[in-house]
Amino acid sequence: MNKNRFFADENSSSDEENSNDEQQIKIQTTKSILDCIEELVTLISDNDHIDITEYIKEESLLYNLHDDMIIIIVKMNEEFKKILRNIDHQSQNYIERLKDELRIFSIINQLKNYFELKSHENNKIIQPEHLCTIYLCVMEHIYYKYDKTSEQSSISLMDRFCKYIYTNNTLNHIRTQANLYHIYHLSLHDNYNEARNLILMSHIQETIYHSNISTQILYNRTMVQLGLCAFRFGEIHQAYQILMNLQPANRMKELLGQDINIRNNSEMNKQQYLLPFHMHINVQLIECIYLISAMFIEISSIDKQSMSKHFHIVMNQGEKQLIFESMETMREHIIATSHALKIGDWNRCINSLINNKMNKQVWNLMPQGTKMFEMLINKIKEESLRIYLISNTMMFDSISIPNLADMFELSIKQVHEIICKMIINEELMASIEDSNQFLILNSNRWSRIQSLSVELMDKTLRLYEQNQKLNYFYSQANQQILK
Repeated sequence: MNKNRFFADENSSSDEENSNDEQQIKIQTTKSILDCIEELVTLISDNDHIDITEYIKEESLLYNLHDDMIIIIVKMNEEFKKILRNIDHQSQNYIERLKDELRIFSIINQLKNYFELKSHENNKIIQPEHLCTIYLCVMEHIYYKYDKTSEQSSISLMDRFCKYIYTNNTLNHIRTQANLYHIYHLSLHDNYNEARNLILMSHIQETIYHSNISTQILYNRTMVQLGLCAFRFGEIHQAYQILMNLQPANRMKELLGQDINIRNNSEMNKQQYLLPFHMHINVQLIECIYLISAMFIEISSIDKQSMSKHFHIVMNQGEKQLIFESMETMREHIIATSHALKIGDWNRCINSLINNKMNKQVWNLMPQGTKMFEMLINKIKEESLRIYLISNTMMFDSISIPNLADMFELSIKQVHEIICKMIINEELMASIEDSNQFLILNSNRWSRIQSLSVELMDKTLRLYEQNQKLNYFYSQANQQILK
């Protein structure tokens, strides 16, 4: 029993010392502490006659562990993240230290099993709050990892943990963290509808700005993952709206806890909120998905109103580049895709967006990259068809719907649905023949130049009326002064 107390005291004193001094734990010290914690957890798990209590019961026949295992596990997690933050992520040392995560997760999981067993035995010492904290520690280690197994058991595991926390924990910040972990994991595995419903029902977005910095960073990470999931799901407008708030990229890293600009010494403590490198979300991937979403929305928009400032900055920077054969960067590929989409050349769009260079830079970063290509190709064809119809309204009296289907390699049903939607939204002044084989275009449709001329005339008239009102106002004021 003395050995048990020695382990507990050694762990507590070591954690408190490092917490107070705010120093990085040395590698050898870390290994020895992990050895002690692992042996301690194994000891209490394998021996039913050892009990955990806050007070030592000398008269009890049971062996008592006088320490708080929850605090030990939480501090172990914090110190592990501190170690990774202070190591260069490009060094071999980072990879070696990252291997300790499997050991730490095994310790937490072993303690979780012990707490669940004691809880089922109606042990009064194990409170629901203890299990909630342990569940949250387990979720912290698995929420950002993609489950490549066919069963994807991590989804059901996260769901079970979250339901228990929702039911048994009354602390708002614990419930909020569990909810965000759950939404992130669902989004990562393309459960878009369920993740979106959870974020809407929780109303987290209404109170997140009153939360601590760590929770706000987790919220930003979760929304990014939800935006990427919306894009893979084909919800381009939703992806655009979600990711728009994180542009431009230099601000994005700070919002995601991946970088920080320290302006003075008072901001040094913000480094504690940085995440280890292996938990980072690739910023280039986020920017790529945002620019593609903005491209689909803005280029195919009939009113041509600018919505994305960042997208137009990127496009203006690429206006001088007229030859796109030597495309290297992600932005150059998207600029070339935008130019092709403007003229409805869907073949060149696909070749510019899906190729070996883009695979290496962007698409391979997503576990579902290859599965997303079918959605992306279909979306390019649909938007190219819309742009083709809008641009060529004045050139044709009628167009064969089967010919459009062959031209853009879409089914007749898809072409029919796109045309009907454009007519309903008043994007296309046309009608479909009774046989559903021909699209009859309205020749009274104004061209782009005519629409701009009418718009310019309206603005000029409004400016003239305002000028007349100002002249009248000043003339009345001058008359009052003369009187």
